[in-house]
Amino acid sequence: MFTLYPAIDIRGGKCVRLIQGDYNQETVYNDSPLKAALAWAEQGGKWIHLVDLDGAKAGEPVNHQLIGDIARSVKAPVQTGGGLRTVENVERLLSLGVSRVIIGTAAIEDRPFVEEVLRRFGEQVAIGIDARNGYVATRGWLETSEVKAEDLAVQLAELGAKTFIFTDISRDGMMQGPNVEAIVRLAQVSGQSVIASGGVSRYEDLEALAAHADKGVAGAIIGKALYTGSIELAEAHRRLGLA
Repeated sequence: MFTLYPAIDIRGGKCVRLIQGDYNQETVYNDSPLKAALAWAEQGGKWIHLVDLDGAKAGEPVNHQLIGDIARSVKAPVQTGGGLRTVENVERLLSLGVSRVIIGTAAIEDRPFVEEVLRRFGEQVAIGIDARNGYVATRGWLETSEVKAEDLAVQLAELGAKTFIFTDISRDGMMQGPNVEAIVRLAQVSGQSVIASGGVSRYEDLEALAAHADKGVAGAIIGKALYTGSIELAEAHRRLGLA
């Protein structure tokens, strides 16, 4: 089943979009992330994707109360990430009604933590792999590691990871289309589900990804394209036969 994930990036209590993760290149699209989430759910969103940008930068969740309000108010399940580096952080978000948490930087920097949350929370945990030129970027994309994205996916799949969210940073916010080849490759080498993130700008991008659903490409996160109107969520569902 291919799933579309409307994205809400939260910074300073507002719904924003960054270009390639650059905090200096920010556009505010909605003063209320809750209203944005309700709107996407009303338009048929099966999931809502929330990113705590303040948390990603701070290294711990900052907007957890707002995220909890959204999770309790929206009928669609919510997945969220940004600064999750302790078991307590994960437990708190899940207790607030979040359905799935996304572990990013810690997947590289704290393997014992990742092993523990995968063991304890299983499919309620997704691994966010953000790559720059094939190598994993961390700390809100401010740093690039020496670990290849594919290698990390294989290692974490062996530890029980079932869902990966893959972002090619060079495509994020650029409206240039996703890196379909890299996404399919990650799904194939890991043997698990991969949700595509970054670069989706046209219905054709979604169709290109959905064509590989049988290879493990499980969905796509849509951000800027929804806010600029180049993709309408209900129409995307209709075109993909997901309505």
